[in-house]
Amino acid sequence: MTHHSYTPSCILITGATGDFGIAMAQRYDALGAKLILHGRSEDKLNAVAANLKSDIHLMIFDCLDEQSIEDAFEALPGTHKDIDLLVNNAGGARGLGKFPDSALQDNLDMIGMNVTSLVSITQRVIKGMAERKKGHIVNIGSIAGNWPYPGGHVYCASKAFVKQFSLAIRADLEGTNIRVTNIEPGIAETEFSLKRFKGDAEKARAVYANTDPLTADDIAECVFWSTTLPPHVNINTLEVMPQKQTFSALSVERD
Repeated sequence: MTHHSYTPSCILITGATGDFGIAMAQRYDALGAKLILHGRSEDKLNAVAANLKSDIHLMIFDCLDEQSIEDAFEALPGTHKDIDLLVNNAGGARGLGKFPDSALQDNLDMIGMNVTSLVSITQRVIKGMAERKKGHIVNIGSIAGNWPYPGGHVYCASKAFVKQFSLAIRADLEGTNIRVTNIEPGIAETEFSLKRFKGDAEKARAVYANTDPLTADDIAECVFWSTTLPPHVNINTLEVMPQKQTFSALSVERD
């Protein structure tokens, strides 16, 4: 039996103005599929779209504002309504302080970015996929969803949510032909740390100093590969680290 690779026809990428999102948009642009690119800034979205040749619709909303999410979905043109690939790439971290010292608003924002909006966006897209019996949900999780680290607290917990949400909706989607994939990157050199440290470039640079981290292109390639495999193949979970990142011993406190 010959199985042919798959080409999605209408792709929504959230967080498309971030480094991962830009790399993904460029990778999918080569397919000639319709693209829906989401971001908070229309100017930044226009800058991304300017270098692409696909049929593009820009979707502008703040992931922390449910009403703006709803409005953006209601404004989707008929040409871009039948989304058959959703890449939930929007999200992020705020701070790396220990939990007792962390800012409550930062923690609530992380839940909003990584959990609440993920559920809202996915539910809006998945209904149409289920009706058409065609689609693929790709969530950008993190190794933080598998491995805790000091200062990770709410970020780690939010990415553990992404992992279980991905697996559990996959169970719910039996009989719909919809695929679900959770991509879990390790350390990747992007604007992620700059945003985490609220623009402190020195702190952000230190995260990637003297090592060889993943790039946005590496992760875009993983996403692209998992979504263009023949339709009978489902990559459930894909954990990806750079070769120079590995596991550490458990911490033991000594008197």
